[in-house]
Amino acid sequence: MATTMLKGNTVNLAGKAVNVGDKAPEVTVVNSAGLADVVVGGAQGVKQLIIVVPSLDTAVCATETRNFNQKASEIEGVKTTVVSMDLPFASGRFCSAEGIDKLTVASDFRNKDFANNYGVLIADGALRGVTCRAIFVVDANGVVTYKEIVPEITAEPDYEAALNAAKA
Repeated sequence: MATTMLKGNTVNLAGKAVNVGDKAPEVTVVNSAGLADVVVGGAQGVKQLIIVVPSLDTAVCATETRNFNQKASEIEGVKTTVVSMDLPFASGRFCSAEGIDKLTVASDFRNKDFANNYGVLIADGALRGVTCRAIFVVDANGVVTYKEIVPEITAEPDYEAALNAAKA
């Protein structure tokens, strides 16, 4: 079982781990704008930058989303999606308040299909039932070309590595 850390304590991750070189599972999540279905993963004919956060209602997740809203929008031909377990209504309020308008913010709250199919569901501890902090880059053919499970959930990801992978 894969793990990460939460404030220095080991946290187990549930679901099937997706690794570099694997086909990215195609999963439907819910857009925070209008509750429309959004498909992430799979072969979509464009690169995808999938940013996974526990909750937009935390300082680190909010900072990460603001940073990617700015930086990922500068990369041509990349579909960028932030996925969390937040309810779409809360995500929508966050996006309105923070000016998040250059990427899609979506929720996996209905079935936790994304979290289970990508191996990012926190299985135990205080945050059990939400996603860990992770980044996936998927090429136009649906193959994972970059993966980061952030070693400490309360830390920000390696922005430069993720953005370089999306540009490559």
